[in-house]
Amino acid sequence: MTPDINPLGSELETLQKIIDVVTEFVINYSFQIIGALIILVVGLKISGWLSRLVLRVCEKRSIDITLARFFASSVKLLVMTFVIIVAIGKFGISIAPFIAALGALAFGGSFAIQGPLSNYGSGLTLILTRPFVVGNTIKVQGVSGVVDEIRLAATILSTEDGEQITIPNKHIVGEILTNSFENRIIETTVGISYGDDPERAIQVLEQVLAGFAEICREPAPLIGIEAFADSSINIGLRFWVPTKQYFQTLYRVNLAIHKGLAEAGISIPFPQRDVHLVAQE
Repeated sequence: MTPDINPLGSELETLQKIIDVVTEFVINYSFQIIGALIILVVGLKISGWLSRLVLRVCEKRSIDITLARFFASSVKLLVMTFVIIVAIGKFGISIAPFIAALGALAFGGSFAIQGPLSNYGSGLTLILTRPFVVGNTIKVQGVSGVVDEIRLAATILSTEDGEQITIPNKHIVGEILTNSFENRIIETTVGISYGDDPERAIQVLEQVLAGFAEICREPAPLIGIEAFADSSINIGLRFWVPTKQYFQTLYRVNLAIHKGLAEAGISIPFPQRDVHLVAQE
C-alpha cells in the first residue's frame, strides 16, 4: 500500500522554506536595503530640486521653454541614473553585466523601433537647432498651425478652428519648412473698372485696412496694381494678421472693401464677353 501524502503538510513546509529564505535575506541585507531606499528617496528629492532650479535659471535667462524643459529633464534623468547605480552598488552587485545586457537589447530592439527612435532623434535636433519655437506659425508637409509644444517624439500644432495637429518629428526634419513666426499673410485681389481711377481705389483700400487694429503695421500692408485683366484692373493686397485670426479677419476685410469701394463710387465689374454675330449671305 502506498502511504498517504499529506498535501497540507507539504504546502506548509514549502511556505516555511520561503519564509526562512526571506528572513535570512532581510537579516543579511537589512542595512543595505535601508541604505538603498534612503539613497533613492534622497536622490529623487535632489533630482526634482535640481530640475526645477535649472528650469528657473533658464526662464530668467529667457531661454526658449522647450529647450529649458529639455535641460531640466536631462538633469533629472542623469541624477536619477547615478542614484540608481549607487543604490545597486549597496548590494555589492556589479552593474557591468546589466549595462552589457541593456546594450545588446538596445541593439536588437533598434530594428523594431526605428520609427520611434527616428522621431526622438529628430526631436532632439529640433530642440537644439531651434528652427521654430513655441508660438511660431509653421507650414510643413501640407499642414499649418501655431506651435503649442515641441516634444521629443512629436510637435503639436493648433489651428484657428481649435484643432490639434500632431506631427511626428521625423516628418519635419529634412523637409521644406515655412516659419512665419506669430503671423500669417493674407493675399487677395479686387478688380475695379477701367473707367475708375486706380489711385483713388488704392487710397480707399488703404483707409479700409487702417481701420483694422489686428492688421500688422510692421511690415506695412502692400497695395498696388497687380494686373490688367480683360474686364478689370486688378488691385492686389498683401497684409499680415495673427494666425489665429486669419479667416475672421479676411472675411471682415473683404466686406469692408466692398462697402468702401461702393461708397466711393468705384465699381467692381463682372466678367464680360462681346459676341459679334456675322450674317451669312
